Amino acid sequence: MSLNHKEQHMTTTANTDVLTGLAEILEEVAGTPADKVVVEATFEELEVDSLTMVEVVVACEERFGVRIPDEALEGLRTVGDAVTLIGAAQ
Repeated sequence: MSLNHKEQHMTTTANTDVLTGLAEILEEVAGTPADKVVVEATFEELEVDSLTMVEVVVACEERFGVRIPDEALEGLRTVGDAVTLIGAAQ
């Protein structure tokens, strides 16, 4: 099933909003400069350890009104993974 142009735009806009929000959260919680938060960046590169990641997840759940199951964290390696996970949960 393919998305029509309007659906693709809405998805892209939603992902951009999630990326922007995640960048703000990472800057606040982990001290990561927002301009370093790009979809290709790994959390390891951003120096986000497991304890900080828990804080980031809680902040994301509150900000985006989603529930992120603990088992989903195991697969999160990049900012793009997180954007996809949050977008799917919305």
